[in-house]
Amino acid sequence: MNISKDRTIGSIVADDYRAAAVFTTHGIDFCCRGGRSVEDVCKQKNIDPATLEKEIMDALSHDASTGDDPKTWALAKLADHIERVHHGYVNQRVPVLQQYLEKLCKVHGDRHPELFDIAREFNECAGAMAVHMKKEELVLFPFIKQLEKAKKEGTVPPTPHFGTVDNPVHMMMEDHDAEGERFRRIVKLTNNYTMPSDGCATYNAAFRFLNEFEQDLHRHIHLENNILFPRAVALEKELTATA
Repeated sequence: MNISKDRTIGSIVADDYRAAAVFTTHGIDFCCRGGRSVEDVCKQKNIDPATLEKEIMDALSHDASTGDDPKTWALAKLADHIERVHHGYVNQRVPVLQQYLEKLCKVHGDRHPELFDIAREFNECAGAMAVHMKKEELVLFPFIKQLEKAKKEGTVPPTPHFGTVDNPVHMMMEDHDAEGERFRRIVKLTNNYTMPSDGCATYNAAFRFLNEFEQDLHRHIHLENNILFPRAVALEKELTATA
């Protein structure tokens, strides 16, 4: 994307809605005041235009390919990737989406009461995901890395307080099922992320972000349910059998 100094911020968001999150982070109104140029808003907010451009390009490259197959990665690399890319994405997107949904409820809630249900569902998702990710980062992922280290060094695997890796894995997969079901409700409430005829730029960005959030959640769950967790369970069984 071309992000010249004289380009309007509204046209940038129109080209790719993911840029909206960067503007929101800096308190730049791309909706009602989207006709301002990049140069003007950078002067007003005391932002280096090159820094703003880099942040936008980083946001647009979120889905860039890693260039190799996660199935072949070491478990530690896969866990770190999930935490850095997908947990990081959730942490970055949640406050942006909450801000958009709160604004939509205030401005459009009288005509579109379903927005209150959408906001409630997403806020509950945000709380559940925060707890879920901390459990993975502080308990499950470190234990999986310890298993892999024991395999590599030929040492006895650690004995976890939760008995076997199957137990937290089962809990995490139940969480995944719950959030998958939650987003099916959100899809229904948003009519498959279809903006109403009286929607504004914020409405459009919020629905697009919700759609993107769901797609990232699908990739996130795939890496855990279908690659990381089965391999961790198999490795623990292998190490226990030979201990």
